[in-house]
Amino acid sequence: MNLLDILTKEVIAVPLASCDKISAIRELVQLLKKSGQVSDEDQVYDAVMIREAKGSTGLEKGNAVPHARTTAVKKIAAAIGIAPNGIEFDSMDGKPAKLIFLIIAPPDQSGTHVALLSEIAHLTQYQGLIEELAAARSADKVLSILQGEE
Repeated sequence: MNLLDILTKEVIAVPLASCDKISAIRELVQLLKKSGQVSDEDQVYDAVMIREAKGSTGLEKGNAVPHARTTAVKKIAAAIGIAPNGIEFDSMDGKPAKLIFLIIAPPDQSGTHVALLSEIAHLTQYQGLIEELAAARSADKVLSILQGEE
């Protein structure tokens, strides 16, 4: 499973309209619902917030990866939000998140879920890539950066 296998421009918010963590998660869940990948928006949102209550998914270097497993999806789904000015996300390094990767997986796909989390963690180790993505002004640009076309 590769992030690019499941991403489309319909599930990339550039820029995010939201200015806080809760609204940003809700906005990304709504994109997945609108794209037809989520059957129950509230169930997905609740699952993500339950996961967040266990510990923030705000990582370091301006990245956050909120995620959950729920029966409200038939296959793994992801959305990306770009917040050029950053959103407070209770990150490990205290910095606001500029890139928010939302991952939702069915309960029976934990291996795929973990593999996708690992891929995102690997991608976001590259500061240049983070800066390019944070500066993107369109979903098409985000996809081309992730495809290595930039």
